[in-house]
Amino acid sequence: MGHNRMMSLEALVSARDAGKADPGVMITLSRDAIARKDAAIKAFAHVAENPVVADTGPLAGVALGVKDIFDTFDQPTGYGSPAYDGHHPKVDAAIVDLARRRGATIIGKTVTTEFAYMHPAATVNPHNPAHTPGGSSSGSAAAVAAGMIPAAIGTQTGGSVIRPAAFCGVAGYKPSFRLLPTGGLKHYAPSLDTVGLFAAGVIDVALLAQLLTGRKLAAEPVDPSSIRVAVYRCAQLEGADPAMQEALSKAADMAANAGFDVGDIAEPEAMAAARDAHATLQDHEAGLACGPDLSRHRKSLSQRLVDAIERGQGTEPGAYDAARKLAKRGRTAARGLFGEVDILLTPSAPGAAPEGLESTGDARFNKLWTLMGTPAVNIPGFSDATGLPLGIQVVARFGHDQVLLSVAAALERAFKA
Repeated sequence: MGHNRMMSLEALVSARDAGKADPGVMITLSRDAIARKDAAIKAFAHVAENPVVADTGPLAGVALGVKDIFDTFDQPTGYGSPAYDGHHPKVDAAIVDLARRRGATIIGKTVTTEFAYMHPAATVNPHNPAHTPGGSSSGSAAAVAAGMIPAAIGTQTGGSVIRPAAFCGVAGYKPSFRLLPTGGLKHYAPSLDTVGLFAAGVIDVALLAQLLTGRKLAAEPVDPSSIRVAVYRCAQLEGADPAMQEALSKAADMAANAGFDVGDIAEPEAMAAARDAHATLQDHEAGLACGPDLSRHRKSLSQRLVDAIERGQGTEPGAYDAARKLAKRGRTAARGLFGEVDILLTPSAPGAAPEGLESTGDARFNKLWTLMGTPAVNIPGFSDATGLPLGIQVVARFGHDQVLLSVAAALERAFKA
């Protein structure tokens, strides 16, 4: 499924604003596409029967898929777990309510892994159904990639926005921590859980961020000569697939050809140590956040999730505090690093989507940036020899989201040239 099959949010919104597309027609397009395609992709946990279509608002006519880890008052919210079959929250999650107030139509709930952890769900990769779409925001990424919807919401605690975006060949944006609200989200690790967005391309996802938040986030032209881009030389790179290593060096070359100031930068020791501390933080917080589920619903949870929650409950508070110190040191090092460069280039994942649906892939290139709270974007455009997407991840300083999105849009153009 090529790019041409995806729905461009920018094109839809432009058509709407020019009076060429009516919000009702826009929503019908998505409803028809879901009806045609989702039996094969399995991206939706629930599709709204009679969704409300707003006439006005910046997101009027935009069919938005919402990861089923967010509460919706009018659609069942299952958190990817049989323990919550038929669960109906009383109110929307904060981000869902915000989207509705901006005119979006909540077209359905997209499939998530159980509690957004690693136990895989039924969704397949639209590029090859024998391969994983990535997790835990599997449905959100696959629904956009398959051309069913122009926009979707997901979450990232380790790599759950960037990795599925990479595997499915769409743009995924993990904003700076707390840019998007987490109220009404089924938390796994609250100091890490980050709300993120999916759309066909970088321009689309940046526009989505702006229309949703009212912040200046849409991609703007950049002067490439004023932007310092560096390939992030972390030890993890050696473990990436040859195809991914080649895509990364090609991306660096294309960035240089487009006029960016491109170099390499070594990973600071404090940031490597922070990445290693991520698991302790995530486990300990999951032991607390999901402890109530273990107490009440153990039999309905997968063994993998039970083990993770118990591991977290077995984490000593002192070990958690030590991990937090390492994270803090890492953030200080990251501030220093972004004094020297503006944008880091790194793989979004070790390679293309692995074959088989029993694993959702590996977050080793993502979890550091979740922990640092820095904004990150997956830029689609590369693929391996079999045609499966390879994602390039770009990262910027905390709070520099518009710079990141603007540079990512320029790089996406350069990669296509």
